[in-house]
Amino acid sequence: MIKVDNLSYSFPQKDLYNNISFTLEDGDHCAFIGTNGSGKSTLIDIILDPENYMFEGKLEIDPNCRIGYVSQFSELDKIEDTTVFQYIGEKFIKLQNEITSICSEMETSADIDYLLEKYQQALDAFDAINGADFENSINKKLNLANLMRYKDLMISDLSGGEFKLVQVIKEMLNSPELIIMDEPDVFLDFENLNALKNLINSHKGIMLIITHNRYLLNNCFNKILHLENMELQEFNGSYIDYNFSLLQTKIELQELAIADDEEIKRNEILINKLRVIATENSESAKGKSLNARVKIQERLEKRRIKAPFVDIKQPNITLVTNNEIEETIALKVNDYNAHFDDILLENVNFEIKSTDKVALVGSNGTGKTTLIQEIFKNNHDAIEINEDIEVAYLSQLQGNTINESNTIFEEFLAAGFKTYEEIKAYISRYDFEEEIINQKIGSLSGGEKNILQLAKVSASQANLLLLDEPTSHLDTYSQIALEKAIKDYKGAILMISHDFYSIVNCMDYVLIIENKTVRKMSMRKFRKMIYAGHFDKNYLEIEEKKKLVERKIELALKNSDFTLAKALSEELEELIKLLLISQKSREFAN
Repeated sequence: MIKVDNLSYSFPQKDLYNNISFTLEDGDHCAFIGTNGSGKSTLIDIILDPENYMFEGKLEIDPNCRIGYVSQFSELDKIEDTTVFQYIGEKFIKLQNEITSICSEMETSADIDYLLEKYQQALDAFDAINGADFENSINKKLNLANLMRYKDLMISDLSGGEFKLVQVIKEMLNSPELIIMDEPDVFLDFENLNALKNLINSHKGIMLIITHNRYLLNNCFNKILHLENMELQEFNGSYIDYNFSLLQTKIELQELAIADDEEIKRNEILINKLRVIATENSESAKGKSLNARVKIQERLEKRRIKAPFVDIKQPNITLVTNNEIEETIALKVNDYNAHFDDILLENVNFEIKSTDKVALVGSNGTGKTTLIQEIFKNNHDAIEINEDIEVAYLSQLQGNTINESNTIFEEFLAAGFKTYEEIKAYISRYDFEEEIINQKIGSLSGGEKNILQLAKVSASQANLLLLDEPTSHLDTYSQIALEKAIKDYKGAILMISHDFYSIVNCMDYVLIIENKTVRKMSMRKFRKMIYAGHFDKNYLEIEEKKKLVERKIELALKNSDFTLAKALSEELEELIKLLLISQKSREFAN
């Protein structure tokens, strides 16, 4: 259906791809992954509108291929208000009305041949999207996404997450041969994320989906495209298998690299000896021996292993505070209430200690962002922040905390940095290269903007961080780096998140919004609640063992103990088989 052959593309300030190739065929549900800013969204833009891009190489798409597209931006505010059913069925209803209109026109028109041709074209288009059964199809998809109760609701009454699912359903029901989605999971709560998983797995056509969500990656895809360092790797298989394949490759390549290094060192010692001999002895044979050995060294250097998908760029995210205080109450909320048209939150009471790492969770639209914004403003009688506490805020709406019309240089000057060199040194820790310091922030990817927000938050050196969906748009490597930074942070954190991997990996406990109020939940109970709803009962235990073995392999590689690394790799392979069995068991149960 789609073939990309030796495609190269560059921006004026950055090379994105160098001779990348891949194919998408019937049955492919493909996850498109890669570090932030590697050009995933741009490649999708090229596929959708190749005429607008000056690229080298070939892009072959069937000219009759119908492509459905779901943007990472919901644009809910731009949609004309209509019911959920009418929005999803827009194309069907339009064709249905057109067919009815043509039939009415044929009753009085003399040009029956033209109308018959027009009628047949409309009927063919209606049949191509299974129009005869469209109401039943809409109902099935709404049931699958657990949205049937919203069928007659106005689109404007949906949360952002609910609307995202409705967008996905609409594109699927228009029967495209290919559906492309750019981070459809961003900001989805747990239930909506599970609904998205079900929708993806139910679809019969080709799918190309940019995602960094570990739940979707582990449960939805049979093909991986990994874009990294201007190159692309194509893998037929699951994400879990792909990660295992990468780890095996890393073991093999590191073993070969060490052997190469040792051979190069031995050869270098020999070259140095031959140089001394050649200097002292002018015999031509000695010079020829030296030249021959230098050529061998050049060949050894050239054959050094190149592994763009093994040593993957991971930002060094840090969260620091220079104002550590003894354990005390950092934040207290007493009888907080929030009202809009209806009561959003009422009788909310909780307190957070100065070293607590707390996740604020709840369904889309339950008031999490409203609450965290009120805490940041700190002008509500029900909210009390310790006078020794300094607060920093990361917004899910990135434009609220960074000025996208600024360059990175201008943004950090405004944040209190003094010189170009100081800014360059600071942002380089977060893997921003010097050449983009004078680039407009608005031109960065969503993940890069979030990392920039994290860099600004850390620079504030506050001791209470309010983080609203900090993992959104971040690639999986950056998510892991952020989790480590959160665990190492010496202050307090209140974090809104729907990423249960991050919550489980680095939070102390959970504040969950239910029935318009907040209650505290231990991490043990939270794990039990989430995994009961999303995984087989053995999944968590197997995944924890898998992580432990992976850490042991990393340590073995660090110590160049390849015998141990290979033995642990076999143990890991058995755990992965159990993990996949656990997944299939869950799918069968559902």
